[in-house]
Formats: sequence, structure tokens, C-alpha cells
Amino acid sequence: MAEYVLDSSELSLFAKKLRAGDRVLLSGCVYTARDAAHKRIVGLIEEKKELPFDLNGASIYYAGPTPAPEGLPIGSCGPTTSSRMDPYAPMLLDMGLACMIGKGPRSKAVTDAVIRNGAVYLCAIGGAGALAAQCITKCDVIAFEDLGCESVKRLEFKAFPLIVGIDCHGGTMFG
Repeated sequence: MAEYVLDSSELSLFAKKLRAGDRVLLSGCVYTARDAAHKRIVGLIEEKKELPFDLNGASIYYAGPTPAPEGLPIGSCGPTTSSRMDPYAPMLLDMGLACMIGKGPRSKAVTDAVIRNGAVYLCAIGGAGALAAQCITKCDVIAFEDLGCESVKRLEFKAFPLIVGIDCHGGTMFG
């Protein structure tokens, strides 16, 4: 297994080098979105309305961060079970999404879309949200504020530790 230090802006160009099981320290811009936000994003796509962020080359972290304690940019920010986004992920990948970050296995349709689009699925460590938050330097709500912790946020990662769960060659950690 290899180790990489990457910026999120490099993922779409670098995905072909990544293999399931590789370790990645990811920095740069990443967006949060969970079930409710995905449903709204897909609704905007279907209505041909503007999206809260450009999907092309973007990375989405399946997380619903808790409110920030005094003096910190974010509260606990662990991954959500990724399979809950499986109904939406193939469409977003086909529209240019480069990376999904979460925990757990994905459906065959998502794996096929990762391969088809040269994307990557990265896994974060579940149950370690407070530690993960230490790798986030900035958090801004950019859409769907009414969803509270599930609003879409723009995060800045700094050396966020991840493992390649599914690579664009079809390799997977999930058997």
C-alpha cells in the first residue's frame, strides 16, 4: 500500500494512480452533504437550477458536523454511512464529482460509476469525529442552512487521514 499527500484539486487528475487500501492525507476544499442535501441537490439538477457548488472535480464528505465550540472552526465531524447516498451518487459522479468520502461499502451501481468516471471513494475512520475535526481549518455553510448539521458546508481540510476504499480500476477494500 502506498501513501500520498494530496490536495483535493488534484484528485481528478491523480485518481488513476490510487489503489484500494492506499493511505491519503487530503488537504484543500471539500463539501459536506448527507441524505437530505443530496435529495435537494438532485432536485435542483432535475429542475435545471444552479447548484450550491460546481460538481466538476469536487469532493463530497458524507458528514453532518456538530456546531463549533468556542474558538474552533467546527465541532465533531465524523463520516456518515455512505450507502445512504448510493441512490444519488452515480448521477453526481456522471456530472463530474471526483471523490466521495464516507464509511462503509457501496453498491455495485456506485462502484461502476466510480470506474466509469475515473473517480475515487475514500474512507474516513468512523467514531473518531473529534479527531477528524482537528484536520479541518475552516467551515462555512453554503446551502440549505435550514437543514442544520446536514446543511452543505465548504470545509478546508489539512492532512485529513483517509484510505482508498474503491479505486477507479475496480479495486475495493470491501471484498
